[in-house]
Amino acid sequence: MSLKYTEDHEWLQLSGDTAVVGITVHAQDALGDVVFVDLPEVGASFAQKEVAGVVESVKAAADVYMPVSGEVIEVNEALRNDPSLANSDPLGAGWFFKVKLSQPAEVDALLDETAYQQLAGS
Repeated sequence: MSLKYTEDHEWLQLSGDTAVVGITVHAQDALGDVVFVDLPEVGASFAQKEVAGVVESVKAAADVYMPVSGEVIEVNEALRNDPSLANSDPLGAGWFFKVKLSQPAEVDALLDETAYQQLAGS
């Protein structure tokens, strides 16, 4: 699985001009048990690094930032109904939303797995 990462601990998986976005294993470890997610509206557009959602755990709340500019085309309703998916499967069933990229070149500035692991101290 080819993933890109942000310094804010989001991941995205590209497929053409769309991407699936979620929070990283490191982020969910730091947050602890996720109890609520606030997902963006389908059709909403965001610039890169804008707050697109919120994840709340028993320990803290954290903003979810848009890793690339684009329009939200789908949200993970299963995650809204069962926020613990962000803990149990953060890189799979715990994805947050899908976005249609408006500035595909922004992906080039994101971190690859090696760079992210160094940032996260893993």
